[in-house]
Amino acid sequence: MTPFKLTDELLEDIKALIAEQKNSELQTMMSEFHYADIAEIADELDVEEATYLIKLLDSEKTSDILAEMHEDIREAVLGNLTAKEIASELEELDTDDAADIINELPKEIIQEVISEIEDREHAKHIVDLLRYDEDTAGGLMAKELVKVNENWNVLTCVKEMRAQAENVTRVHSIYVVDDEGRLKGRLSLKDLLTTSTKTNIKDVYIPKVDSVNVNENAEEVAKIMSKYDLEAIPVVDEIGRLVGRITIDDIVDVIREEADKDYQLAAGISREVEADDSVWELTRARLPWLLIGMFGGIGAASIINSFQPLMGDFPILLIFVPLVQATAGNVGVQSSAIMVQGLANDTVKGEVASRLVKEFLIGLINGAAIASIVLLISHFIFNTPYMVSFTIGMAIILVIIIAAIIGTFIPVFLDKRGIDPAIATGPFITTSNDIFGILIYFTIAKLILGI
Repeated sequence: MTPFKLTDELLEDIKALIAEQKNSELQTMMSEFHYADIAEIADELDVEEATYLIKLLDSEKTSDILAEMHEDIREAVLGNLTAKEIASELEELDTDDAADIINELPKEIIQEVISEIEDREHAKHIVDLLRYDEDTAGGLMAKELVKVNENWNVLTCVKEMRAQAENVTRVHSIYVVDDEGRLKGRLSLKDLLTTSTKTNIKDVYIPKVDSVNVNENAEEVAKIMSKYDLEAIPVVDEIGRLVGRITIDDIVDVIREEADKDYQLAAGISREVEADDSVWELTRARLPWLLIGMFGGIGAASIINSFQPLMGDFPILLIFVPLVQATAGNVGVQSSAIMVQGLANDTVKGEVASRLVKEFLIGLINGAAIASIVLLISHFIFNTPYMVSFTIGMAIILVIIIAAIIGTFIPVFLDKRGIDPAIATGPFITTSNDIFGILIYFTIAKLILGI
């Protein structure tokens, strides 16, 4: 399959067909594209053009297109549809996707849209999902699944499965419940096909099944599914009743959103924003950490200012200040990035002290290597007196060790206090290490050079 690529020429052709209302040609063209590709096209059209396209195509396809569209464009398009038109789109979607879209609608029309959904069972499931926070298993799950009662025989089971499967896009697992709806296990399709039709399900089902509570955090669900390579996982309520399932496509979205958020935090962006957001929104997201960085810079400048007598006798020390700051910042970001990744993947085991000792040794080796090079360059290229070069080298070793330890400790500290440790890979760690690096550098110089 050749990957779809939206070119300027293709977009212009589509816009021309819409402008000239050549519906049959437009429908023929769209029939060749996957719904995700059409969603990408719709995102590049203006609202009126995207609305025209959605109204033109069949609801069975446009429902999936809407689910894939950018939130802002989708919201604008939905604003151009009637409650009945929106309801017809939602009826074609799985309940989790339908609930996500309804959550984006203005509160005053949500009830009207739900009342227009002809499939009342579908509407009931959507309303049920709206009760859960979007960042929980309940907010991620869909109601569509295949379940059988442990007291049924195989023949009854197959008949019921046929009826249920009509509403399920993909059957990942067959879940077994008791008379109260509590999850008991899962049923192997192979066992079902090779077992006598009169055999009770309770005699052949597999009692071991991974599941998550409806209130489980979405990130934890993602970790569980990733760890055990699950394509789907059942969701149970507080008393163990099967209430839904989460599929891998929903978890991929969670992982991607979390990665985007962590990337922005690492870059010093305090709010979730996108490139197309307004100037004000982007400024609000970026300014706080820039201000922190500014005050960190002022702090570093104040430290340098307090060591003016030292620089008066050894002005060469000032030349290596950018090197010390850059090295401290880079080492801190490296250490914190590794630790944040380990925390995210739940691979950080053992005592924190052992981690710090390890980073001390790594910092010592890296520091000795860099300091040796700097010492040679300082002494032979900058003609720096030997003791001053030695001082610079010793300071760099200590700066690298401290930066490595800080970069390791801070993510663990933040994580234990419920703060996203990704914040420790950005300006926070860089600024703190800049200040500590300068302080250590000049303090070492003062101690060794005796000023």
